[in-house]
Amino acid sequence: MKANLQFDFIVDKESNQLTLRREFMAKRQLVWDCYTKSELLDQWFAPKPMTTKTKTMDFREGGHWHYAMVDTNDTEYWGFTEYLTIQPIDFYTSLDAFSNEQGEVNKDLPRAKWRVSFSDKFENTLVEIFVQYNSLSDLEAVIQMGMEQGMTMTLEKLDELLATLTSEK
Repeated sequence: MKANLQFDFIVDKESNQLTLRREFMAKRQLVWDCYTKSELLDQWFAPKPMTTKTKTMDFREGGHWHYAMVDTNDTEYWGFTEYLTIQPIDFYTSLDAFSNEQGEVNKDLPRAKWRVSFSDKFENTLVEIFVQYNSLSDLEAVIQMGMEQGMTMTLEKLDELLATLTSEK
């Protein structure tokens, strides 16, 4: 991360919620596109050295994103995101879950409601992510799985992609 950009990772065990705030050196439309287009998500949405591959994506209210994070041994970790509400370049809400390759939600692992919002912060973009879990045990499970470290590494990959995309313009 360059230039002293904002990054907050806040755990609220009272409300079973994670709050992430992350600033990016790019315009809001470009950051929005990186979160909402599969060809861009596939370039950054996994902690290094993992990669991401989209099986299907339909970014609309009632749509979904079915994807896998793939490790260096080609092991696939599947996820399924259902899009609930979308307000273009401002925010979207979704239900996020672990799944299998067929898109069936794994009911044994935590599921969460996400609200991802985008706002201007001078010439940069601030992304605020609120992740609501059903229980304290679900919240603690994802923390134990390495959510903070994983998100930190993943968002650093987005920094790198944004730097590449802005230098191409």
